[in-house]
Amino acid sequence: MTIVYLSLGSNIGDRIGYIQQATSLLNLTDNITIIRTSAFYETEPWGMSTKTWFVNAVIELKTSLSPEKLLDECKRIEKQLGRSETEKNGYADRTIDIDILFYGKEIINEKNLVIPHKFLHLRAFTLVPLLELIPDFEHPVLHKTISELHNDLENPEIVFLYGTRVDI
Repeated sequence: MTIVYLSLGSNIGDRIGYIQQATSLLNLTDNITIIRTSAFYETEPWGMSTKTWFVNAVIELKTSLSPEKLLDECKRIEKQLGRSETEKNGYADRTIDIDILFYGKEIINEKNLVIPHKFLHLRAFTLVPLLELIPDFEHPVLHKTISELHNDLENPEIVFLYGTRVDI
């Protein structure tokens, strides 16, 4: 079993509801067990021109699925919760977005899958929830802890604590 960190975000409709549904669907998936979750954070959009803020959270899980199979499950859940394929080609408002941030300490650099996530060190909306869960975890490529990466942010987007999570 491998420990994995996923980022979940939504900026359409019942934002918290979509994150909770995605978390539940992941937990119901064979070979995935949710360990813990971060709080909810309301976050300024990053890299897109929308005015609709996101709610984001990070979940820690353990799985025996390969990174590719886990990505397939994440895409299936995104589709089930109303995310359209046209949104995938660029940054757009979305019901749910699920990104694999870390898959153990593995480094994967393929066309459709990059782990660790290639932008996580630039995004306060991923680093702040990760600070809550694993502040001393070392990024396997950048060789800096989550705390150090957060401290290195030059112009972070705004991230507010939105609400706490209930243990699953």
